[in-house]
Amino acid sequence: MIIIPLVAASILKNRQDTLITSSWDFRSTNVRSHCPPKPPYCSSAPTPGVTVLPKMANVAKIFASRAQGLLQAAARQPQVAARFSSSSTNTWEYIKTEVAGEGKNVAVITLNRPKALNALCNGLMKELSTALQQFGKDKSIAAIVLTGSEKAFAAGADIKEMLPNTYSQCIQGNFLNDWTEVARTQKPIIAAVNGYALGGGCELAMMCDIIYAGDKAKFGQPEIALGTIPGAGGTQRLTRVVGKSKAMEMCLTGNMIGAQEAEKLGLASKVVPADQLLAEAVKLGEKIGTHSNLIVQLCKESVNTAYETTLQEGLKFERRVFHATFSTADRKEGMTAFAEKRPAKFTNE
Repeated sequence: MIIIPLVAASILKNRQDTLITSSWDFRSTNVRSHCPPKPPYCSSAPTPGVTVLPKMANVAKIFASRAQGLLQAAARQPQVAARFSSSSTNTWEYIKTEVAGEGKNVAVITLNRPKALNALCNGLMKELSTALQQFGKDKSIAAIVLTGSEKAFAAGADIKEMLPNTYSQCIQGNFLNDWTEVARTQKPIIAAVNGYALGGGCELAMMCDIIYAGDKAKFGQPEIALGTIPGAGGTQRLTRVVGKSKAMEMCLTGNMIGAQEAEKLGLASKVVPADQLLAEAVKLGEKIGTHSNLIVQLCKESVNTAYETTLQEGLKFERRVFHATFSTADRKEGMTAFAEKRPAKFTNE
């Protein structure tokens, strides 16, 4: 950022040197002998013996003014650079992000390792965590859609990257810890699953709140064939969703199930044609976004508590959260709007 001021100073110095130390001897040369008729810096009737040096000071002032303009422009350069650097934080290597929907309130995160069938490497999961944190803080975003390609949502963890790991490295490095951001995100996440969702891909989909499946989607936990077991929720979340018998069958054989069976078992909420999947997921996010973001997050927490605790503890938690909504402006607005037969105008307060 210092380059422009230096250039400006150099221009000013060079111009002055050229004007003062040219081949002419201004102290002894008459203006008439070297100036063309009525040049811009000569008077219309020059007096014999008047030297050009005092008049050249005016030209130097012009260059000085221009140099000052360059200096001012240089002072503004750090602000421009800052704007560019802030936008560079959204330049991803393994994912793509965009905002969709008529209200631009649905974030879409696309896994983008097509040659590896979106295998979940460390770099991808770190970028995914970062994107989720950014969208989580963005008040304009009501819901998040997580998707892959039509061929693969995610075909599993990156086996080549995982191969050299040792037990001590896994323990001391807290292997797979970066994967938990999906489950920790407060805003609703919709998994739009096309193609393969195997191993870590199936586990990633189950970390989301809702799964929409394309009609050609395949779900499975094939880790047993690699001499290991699921490590990011395959034996836990899958069992809670499809039951012990089916989860045991899938985990011990590595067999896959199709989209229709996944819907039947409750693993997926809906099956749609593959080419309509993303649009349907965004539409669902928009529907969620018509409600109070605050109340949506409280409701999500209550459902997750039912998923993770006993019935009695869950009922107690639900009742307390229900009572807590009566302290919010959006609860009051929602009930008032219903009584007045008008659409509610939520403020997320």
